[in-house]
Amino acid sequence: MTKHPRLLLWLILLVPWLSAPFLGKETVKRYGLASLFICLFIRLEGVLAEKRKWWWFYERLFPKANGETPLIWGQFLIGTIWILKFSYGNFIKYLLTNFVTDLFFIYPFSKFLKKHGIFSYVRLNEYQVYAVFFLKSLLIYGFQLAQETITKRKHID
Repeated sequence: MTKHPRLLLWLILLVPWLSAPFLGKETVKRYGLASLFICLFIRLEGVLAEKRKWWWFYERLFPKANGETPLIWGQFLIGTIWILKFSYGNFIKYLLTNFVTDLFFIYPFSKFLKKHGIFSYVRLNEYQVYAVFFLKSLLIYGFQLAQETITKRKHID
């Protein structure tokens, strides 16, 4: 356990934002909606996960906020834009990028959070969490594909 778990949560929230200026406005415009969509989806998933005790956050940044808040609005929001920027349009590259990223989150990063008394899995194991992550990656890609299809149709009309 760490003496300052809230400091770690602040870092998890803020450090990804340090890379945001390097994304570029066009990238944020293109992929920001898909990223926002998945963050809202993950927020709803967090409510269900808390109710069903899939995982548990022992520490929160804000008393009434979900424990996942720093992960959602830091890592997931910015990370999704980066992943889409570098892999969208090449589905295999996208899946591979998500595979590696999700493995990192599920194994060393979640173990790090557990070691510091922030988070642990309760009713889901790592394989089940990976399956959930994989489905979310497909959802993100599908959302982005639909968004770009709609945008192209609007430009044609």
